[in-house]
Amino acid sequence: KGFQPDRTIYFAFGHDEEVGGKYGAAEIAKLLAQRGVKPAFILDEGGLIAVDAIPGLTRPAAMVSTVEKGYLSVELVARSEGGHSSMPPPHSAIGTLAAAVEKLEDNQMPARLAGATRRSYQYLAPEMPFGPRVILANLWLFGPLLERQAAADPAANARIRTTTAPTIFQGGIKENVLPHEARAVVNFRILPGDSIQGVLRHVRDTVGSGLRVSPTGDANSEPSPESDVRAPEFALIQRTLAQTFPDAIVSPNLLSGGTDTKRYRAFTPNVYRFVPMRLKPEDLKRIHGINERVGIANYGEIVRFYAQLIRNGSV
Repeated sequence: KGFQPDRTIYFAFGHDEEVGGKYGAAEIAKLLAQRGVKPAFILDEGGLIAVDAIPGLTRPAAMVSTVEKGYLSVELVARSEGGHSSMPPPHSAIGTLAAAVEKLEDNQMPARLAGATRRSYQYLAPEMPFGPRVILANLWLFGPLLERQAAADPAANARIRTTTAPTIFQGGIKENVLPHEARAVVNFRILPGDSIQGVLRHVRDTVGSGLRVSPTGDANSEPSPESDVRAPEFALIQRTLAQTFPDAIVSPNLLSGGTDTKRYRAFTPNVYRFVPMRLKPEDLKRIHGINERVGIANYGEIVRFYAQLIRNGSV
């Protein structure tokens, strides 16, 4: 339509975001740094528009992520003498490792209702019915109750604690042979305020001696800093959403997953993670799963949002 922005707009497309962005976003960030680029803000994917997902909330909630959790994969290795399965010891390497993983699942890191999660409740409270509104408006009193309720739901639980997820378990290769070694990987998504070293201490204290505990992989990262919801750039996103999604409430959010914005943190304190994709609770299992999709009408809304954001932010 002949629109000419008054500001420079950079589109960054990394090809390896799902595996840490080492060769995509990291190289883009290096090039931008060499050119002396200092963006006003960065907007990546992450948050979404939650539909019928928050009990008591009748309007969609546009959850703009102002912070994201850290990432740590921990390798656990148990060793034993091995041998023939007809003469097993009281605890094999597999049994020792299985017990250690169970301890980690049974002894989660503590819950904490703070930061962007706490702020999101404060943003959403005025739109709630009387009962939930009273609870969310008085977190100093009802915080422990809310934490117990959140712990029962995987998505809500991820917003209040560092999560523990065993993802790999490897042991023997023959049915009548005791393995000399068993290996597991446990993935932690680190709540802001916790740290990689703190998680490693928790793991070692929980599983006890006798196992090798070490970080693994090259995607490990600390939680991000939290971007200010009072910044003009956050207000810009709010205004754009009011124009393109007038039915939605805008709220800050803690992103429980990860993005490649970690590669751009040095450029600006204003880093936001959001794409206006409408998702219901049943759609969450489609993410990286079977039948991942976006609605046709919603796709058009997403395009209009980005076009309006460019118009609003280019002057």
